[in-house]
Amino acid sequence: MNSKPPIVVSRLDLERIEALLERMPHTQLAQYDALRAELDRAEVVEPSQVPGDVVTMNSVVTFEDENSSDELTVSLVYPSGAGAPGTVSILAPVGSALLGMAVGQHIEWPMPDGRTRRLRVLEIEYQPESAGDLHR
Repeated sequence: MNSKPPIVVSRLDLERIEALLERMPHTQLAQYDALRAELDRAEVVEPSQVPGDVVTMNSVVTFEDENSSDELTVSLVYPSGAGAPGTVSILAPVGSALLGMAVGQHIEWPMPDGRTRRLRVLEIEYQPESAGDLHR
């Protein structure tokens, strides 16, 4: 198993994601084990302390799937905001993988079909914390 890169998560994001997971039907919880493991190992900081090159909730991030060299730019959103073009839910595998990663980091993440995708963060176009939107 490859070691995962260190990640940073804002306390506010952590609280909101944990609340979301607590409301999940028990039968669905297992599919979010990887997300829960990420939250458990994250360095949790106040929103104002989040480095500007880290993916947070509502960030707009460009990443590369290193297996296919596809580049995608998405906004990482809560499930209520998902479904709009250019968004990915925190509960989707790619969303869970991106949370807390810094520009230049890559992570190998299991997909529902059994494959593993290797994702690398290329750029963060917008991050609420560095833009001063701390209470979104």
